[in-house]
Amino acid sequence: METIRIKYFSDEIEKLTYIENKSDWIDLRAAADVSLKKGEFALIPLGVAMELPAGYEAHVVPRSSTFKNFGVIQTNHMGVIDESYCGDNDQWYMPVLAVRDTEIHVNDRICQFRIMKHQPVIHFEETDTLHHTDRGGFGSTGKA
Repeated sequence: METIRIKYFSDEIEKLTYIENKSDWIDLRAAADVSLKKGEFALIPLGVAMELPAGYEAHVVPRSSTFKNFGVIQTNHMGVIDESYCGDNDQWYMPVLAVRDTEIHVNDRICQFRIMKHQPVIHFEETDTLHHTDRGGFGSTGKA
């Protein structure tokens, strides 16, 4: 089990919890009330900073209900926070664009994260032939 040091920027948000055997993603909450009009951008403070272990990064993505509940899209689609972003003032934020007028309140669960090891160093070997079944194109269907 890894231990991660965490600093909270707000006493109003619930502390992070890991729910064993349910999901390995951990919910993050808005640490401020945010009102947005359709088309507006905001950085929503998440109220935490962390010291991730060396060789690890956090992947931050919206919850499955974020768009339905709040009408916002995470503008970087997936945030990656590496272990160098670990200072006392390195609060995590979720960059969002509103597609409708919306209100996000303190403690609303708006995104989630997981901790991942960095990708190993990879060597690319050029070849003229790949030795697996050709699925014929785009995505899982092979159709464009």
